[in-house]
Amino acid sequence: MTEEVIVRRVGANEATACVEALADVLINCVEGGASVGFMLPLTREKAVAFWRRVADGVARGERLLLVAEDGDGQILGTVQLIIAMPDNQPHRADVAKMLVHRKARRRGIAQRLMAAIDDAARKESKTVLVLDTVTGSDAERLYERAGWQRVGIIPKYALMPTGEFCATTFFFKHL
Repeated sequence: MTEEVIVRRVGANEATACVEALADVLINCVEGGASVGFMLPLTREKAVAFWRRVADGVARGERLLLVAEDGDGQILGTVQLIIAMPDNQPHRADVAKMLVHRKARRRGIAQRLMAAIDDAARKESKTVLVLDTVTGSDAERLYERAGWQRVGIIPKYALMPTGEFCATTFFFKHL
């Protein structure tokens, strides 16, 4: 039996209410080795503070926040679209923090989140999307399957949560 998963955009008024659940997903992903801007150990306070800043950005209209929830409303995954761009880039947006809780992986949730972020970007009149990910990661293969174009790789771009260097691959997609 396939569990129901709903992907939806979180409104400005409810983003703050999602902070604790989003912190759970972030901590789980970082503890699982995701290089998404945080080092181990990732404290709950730091994760909550990050998501509060995201919620503030949603409230200011600088970013969109999407979540994937199970039938009980538990957040299983998330992705953001940063839409506040310089004046000369009104057509562009950055995709950020595509995260799926480890217990919910291999169910097509990441693929659904990426399709939903494309739709959300179109509604915002964005025609060029940009993202980056760890070179050789499962996410890199996901983006390629979703029609993203590889731009290039930067060695030693970031650190894994445990401290070793990792290369980052940059992608773009025209909508």
